[in-house]
Amino acid sequence: MTAHPNDVVSFWRQAGPAKWFKKDPAFDQAIALKFEQTHYRASMRRYDGWNETPVGALALQILLDQFPRNMYRDTPHAFATDPLARMFARAAIAAGHDQDVAIEPELRRFFYLPFEHSESLVDQEFSVELFAALQADTGDEESMKFALLHRDIIARFGRFPHRNPGLGRETTEAEQAFLDDGGFAG
Repeated sequence: MTAHPNDVVSFWRQAGPAKWFKKDPAFDQAIALKFEQTHYRASMRRYDGWNETPVGALALQILLDQFPRNMYRDTPHAFATDPLARMFARAAIAAGHDQDVAIEPELRRFFYLPFEHSESLVDQEFSVELFAALQADTGDEESMKFALLHRDIIARFGRFPHRNPGLGRETTEAEQAFLDDGGFAG
């Protein structure tokens, strides 16, 4: 099976914002059925060349940062390709792929989410900068709100407490109190 970046991006566009961030087992299964092997190939660096074009770079972000969160929800593998996604995102942003006219404003955020998903405060601060620029360009206040929320959690705890069970980490009393109080749960 030969994969093409347009297949990934078209699927994601058609799914749209209503499905992108919603927990939906049927959608997760559809992603796995259609793209799990493509995700594996991307994680084995077989599609590195995709990062040379805006659409290819976006496809890599979706394959390495978004799809694992759906396909492997609540498992360590959901985050296994995060470092690779950040590496490609840095290169794509440096090349200006996030600003290309082929990338609709609502899809630009997927170049920035790998930094928002990171448990590094440096990455979180970069995420806030990226989302501030996106907000200035497009008025996207919702994405900025979540960038600040993620950054503040990492500043407070140094990690995302809601990931602890899936990653086999002990939850501290402060983290549990945060979660019990309605703190962000992913």
